[in-house]
Amino acid sequence: MLLREVEYARPATVEEAIALLSEHDGARALAGGQTLVNVMKARAASPDVLVDLADLAELRTISFSADQSALEIGAMVTNTMVISSSEVEVARPILAEVAATIADVQIRNRGTVGGNVCVNDPTNHYPPLLSALGATFTIRSAAGERVVSAEEFFLGVYVTAVSEGELLTRISVPTRRPGTGDGMAGITLGAHGTYLACAAATVGPDGVRISIGCVAAVPVRATEMEERLADGDLSEAAVRAAAHGLGATLDPPSDVHANAEYRSHLAEVSAVRAVLQAAERAEG
Repeated sequence: MLLREVEYARPATVEEAIALLSEHDGARALAGGQTLVNVMKARAASPDVLVDLADLAELRTISFSADQSALEIGAMVTNTMVISSSEVEVARPILAEVAATIADVQIRNRGTVGGNVCVNDPTNHYPPLLSALGATFTIRSAAGERVVSAEEFFLGVYVTAVSEGELLTRISVPTRRPGTGDGMAGITLGAHGTYLACAAATVGPDGVRISIGCVAAVPVRATEMEERLADGDLSEAAVRAAAHGLGATLDPPSDVHANAEYRSHLAEVSAVRAVLQAAERAEG
């Protein structure tokens, strides 16, 4: 289906982009366009103005924070850039591993990290991963900047903390400390398909963080499982015991690919696999 007529703007600076988003009630930011353009073709969204962020080079950087405590990823960084980044390899290689599993080469070349999280499709890869890693999100508007946690950022299906007139500028991910390991596991529709259920985990000096994807409108922290693993025993038997009953606490949707009961089971299995993978890497 062809797009309906829409105004198009291509700002040269972040400030100009924010001004355009603020001036027009029906304005939408265009990043890689892998989701928004298709949604517009289906008439599920009809923005009056598209604000193309393609020329904003300052949003296409990957660097360390001044104190080296965080990896700062610009919102317009593509999946391919994440895969090839030496900074990601040093700070949090799980990001590159997951990026390499997203769709196909064309989508990885165009799709951006910021676009992926701002769409907040429950089947997207980054939301549960960034939740488990304890990422924070910097949002700018004409009034200034604010930083929110993953729990505050993801609000609902296709809904985030980015409001009208605001722009996500970067995602900050804590750098790995000694003894830290990360993992992500899930069941997909095909080798590079969307997840039926998934889980991301990080294991480190501060304990275990686990986030479940594809079972609700936003990533779900498996806090009870985390508490059961607080004693530091991450043997396979202990992890399986800690995950027991996790599926029963979830309330995922049913669809043509999996009913709620099966998706809950897959989420529990994925959580075990993600934690075991993270634990193995932490020891290494």
